[in-house]
Amino acid sequence: MKNLIKVLALAITLPLFSCTRLFYTNGEVSNRRQIMQEAAEFDAPAKKIAGDTNRKWLYNNRGHDMVLNNEPTPLPGGFAHNDYLHEHPLYDALENGFTNIEADVFLLHGKLIVAHTFPYFKSNRTLESLYLKPLSERIAKNKGVVFPGYDSPVTLLIDIKTNAASTYKTLKPLLEKYRSMLTGYENGKMVYRAVTIVLSGNKPYRSIKNEQNRLAFIDHNLYEVPCDSVRNNLFTMASCRYGSLVKWDGSGAISMDERIKLRVLVAIAHRKGAKVRLWASPENKRVWDELISCGVDLINTDNLVGLRNYLTTQTVAKAD
Repeated sequence: MKNLIKVLALAITLPLFSCTRLFYTNGEVSNRRQIMQEAAEFDAPAKKIAGDTNRKWLYNNRGHDMVLNNEPTPLPGGFAHNDYLHEHPLYDALENGFTNIEADVFLLHGKLIVAHTFPYFKSNRTLESLYLKPLSERIAKNKGVVFPGYDSPVTLLIDIKTNAASTYKTLKPLLEKYRSMLTGYENGKMVYRAVTIVLSGNKPYRSIKNEQNRLAFIDHNLYEVPCDSVRNNLFTMASCRYGSLVKWDGSGAISMDERIKLRVLVAIAHRKGAKVRLWASPENKRVWDELISCGVDLINTDNLVGLRNYLTTQTVAKAD
């Protein structure tokens, strides 16, 4: 009961930590009553929205996913941050079972280059050669899926580092080339396929919002989800920097205020059909435990083996 009261109080006072972004977007005030209802519903311990007593099912392979013995266990909750910095981009992530993979992309001389900083001398590391083509070949080999027996889409998050409009204009025909493997929004309906493309960084929000047929979706700002009335088909993920929402580094106990703020935002994002990720989070077991217990769907990491071992062996404790 005390937690419920705190959740409702926080829902009322959410403007204190993000007034403009949460309750005033494009000149329209959001419905506070709806936010309060969603926050209250979240607090019910039986709800699976983000408060299961054991959310390991979300991070390990689900019961209906039959995975072959010679293949890695797919990890729906594993997110390979800056994947291209690993020795073998894409392959290292897939060999560790990661189903969410990030690549930073720059538009340079008409080519989409994967790099961490501006790619003056890396023009051969293209989005197609490092990611799209290898994924297409793997999917063909595995009869339509990235992991044998795993029928959920793998997410390729493309973090756009150059101009949103021009980069997306170049990206669109490239995605069209691989349409057969890409999730799409087609004539008002979602069509799920082996890979879902999500755009982050400099997001072509206006362009995508007006498209009735497309092969890309948006990584929404988690803070703006409560007040955004856009269609659920526009964004499939909602993210923010860990430190902008939570200051706790795993030492001692997380404050109740931070825990409830996180739970409220996660609950609302889930109601709108988005998975939640907090990037740049501390990489330790206590933080991962707390994120999972609060309902965060995707655990961001640079340590592929460490997170794989954690997700496949740990049982998440019930949240308070």
